[in-house]
Amino acid sequence: MQRRFLLRWLSLVGGVALTLGTLPARAADEAPDALIGRLTKDALDTIQADKAIQAGDVDRIIELMDQKVMPYVNFQRMTSSAVGPAWRKATPEQRARLESEFKKLLVRTYSGAMSQAKNLTFSIKPMRAAPEDKEVIVRTLIKGRGDPVQLDYRLEKTAGEGAGWKIYNLNVLGVWLVDTYRSQFSQEINAKGLDGLIATLTERNKANAAAGAAKPAKG
Repeated sequence: MQRRFLLRWLSLVGGVALTLGTLPARAADEAPDALIGRLTKDALDTIQADKAIQAGDVDRIIELMDQKVMPYVNFQRMTSSAVGPAWRKATPEQRARLESEFKKLLVRTYSGAMSQAKNLTFSIKPMRAAPEDKEVIVRTLIKGRGDPVQLDYRLEKTAGEGAGWKIYNLNVLGVWLVDTYRSQFSQEINAKGLDGLIATLTERNKANAAAGAAKPAKG
């Protein structure tokens, strides 16, 4: 049970949610493995100190995501990759809805595991990359109770405003998160189209929210 919660939490912490940090002036020059190390440490420290996150408070998690995580995540690329070829035909409104509902899905799916994410440590494996590389993989090892869990990040180097390394996918025990959702979304799009996928995500998020509201408050 502990390992299952750990894996679920890592999927969120790794890429699209709880890697909590402040955006430094040096972000554009920060090496990708240094960035992941800093964010992971900040995530563990924040979870350790924030009772609302430990209790799985989704509103608090989303608030912190928007403030501190999104500067380090190319969430549009993450969403478009999960949606697949149909993304190119999506209207701006459909794209905005897909990004919003996908983010809610990820947060609500994994927020229940927050209370289990305590007393964890991590290490970063040596990175093999050339200075001119624009995309890299940073591999980490998360240690808690039981066997260590490998967590890998795919990052791209961006230019312009907000330049720096951005996360766009993550891998827990050999499974890439975006690839997993692409398979699920493809089936839904083939059956019901993009609007059908949006409707399904919306309904799933409503169901998850209702289930969360029905749980007794922790005190």
